[in-house]
Amino acid sequence: MSRLESERLTSATRRSALRRLAAFLAGSPLLRSQQDPFRDHSRVPAIHELITALDFEPVAYAKVPRDAYDYTAYGADSEFTLRRNRQAFDWVELVPKGVVNVSSIKTATEVLGTKMNFPIMISPSATHQQLRPQGELATHQGAQAASNTPMIVSNVSSYPIDKIAAAANSPLWFQLYPREEFDENLPVIEAARAAGCQAIVMTVDQTASYYERAMHDRHLESTRRRGQRAPARRRSAPGNPYRVSEGRLWYNWQFVDKLRPLVKLPLLAKGILTAEDAQLCIEHGLNGVYISNHGGRSMDYDPSTLEVLPEIVDAVRGRVPVLIDGGFRRGSDILKALALGASAVCLGRVPRWGLAAYGAPGVQRVLEMVQTELALAMAYTGRPSLDSIDRTLVKTDFS
Repeated sequence: MSRLESERLTSATRRSALRRLAAFLAGSPLLRSQQDPFRDHSRVPAIHELITALDFEPVAYAKVPRDAYDYTAYGADSEFTLRRNRQAFDWVELVPKGVVNVSSIKTATEVLGTKMNFPIMISPSATHQQLRPQGELATHQGAQAASNTPMIVSNVSSYPIDKIAAAANSPLWFQLYPREEFDENLPVIEAARAAGCQAIVMTVDQTASYYERAMHDRHLESTRRRGQRAPARRRSAPGNPYRVSEGRLWYNWQFVDKLRPLVKLPLLAKGILTAEDAQLCIEHGLNGVYISNHGGRSMDYDPSTLEVLPEIVDAVRGRVPVLIDGGFRRGSDILKALALGASAVCLGRVPRWGLAAYGAPGVQRVLEMVQTELALAMAYTGRPSLDSIDRTLVKTDFS
């Protein structure tokens, strides 16, 4: 064999040369600059490997765009209230009873005619489609699979309320953002009633106009806009010098008085943080009080919801049910709220983590974890039924 023939047979072909070049480039440290430095690019765990609801957050973070994650995660301004919602649980101790038969734990309850197997509901939150293509449809399906957990559907959901209702059979409530043009509220409420919603939760708090995390993300390609049912309209500049959104500045009790007779369902106010406002809710004919600081997204340096729960329960005196959300992550958190007088606890970020991480099965699993933790916490503290839970179960230090 000649030298030329030998070189031809042993030299790299075009295909092998390209393969070697690709391998070189794939191993280049320069490619790290193409990766998102905010994410862990290691293996994503399987759903059965997760132990608590908190384990779902890093999986959700790894699976969705950063602006979509931040929309779920952020709070107002310095996020003090966001942190305080969690810190408040450290200021409440559980006091177990002695020898108590806890071989059977009873967690079923009923709130405003809605029967539930656990005193747990899904809080209203917007545009689930930014987390999974099926959005609220998957959330509703996961809620049904998790012992028919009731879901409060947001007024700004990714899908119309009738489609969400058709996706599963667990109980639905509807959250209303009041509109200043009064007649615009009625078709929205009627659509919710026609879809089978069993109560209307009217949001009455003021929320921040700008969020610092969202401002940092403003140049990222947003998936949240894709999840909206109609293109966002360009907003005109606020008429005040402080850039405060004027969408809710008009709220007043006269609107409630006008709306209350026209709503043929139980009507609650969401965003209550004082005993005075809770008392006014009852005086104006509302059927329930929903304690919330919008998950730390309203005015920063609000109190945590757990802190104000006892005084609001005392003001209500059992005349209407008291719901609460804000920082709940574990079954023991829920037990503390029940001991301080809450009728039920609503979870906001927790089911969103489950949805972003694994879709409907993630919502189901994360809710089942919290439900199981609640039953275990009741057993550990010697409280075999919801009726046996009272303030003797806790010691508080909110000072």
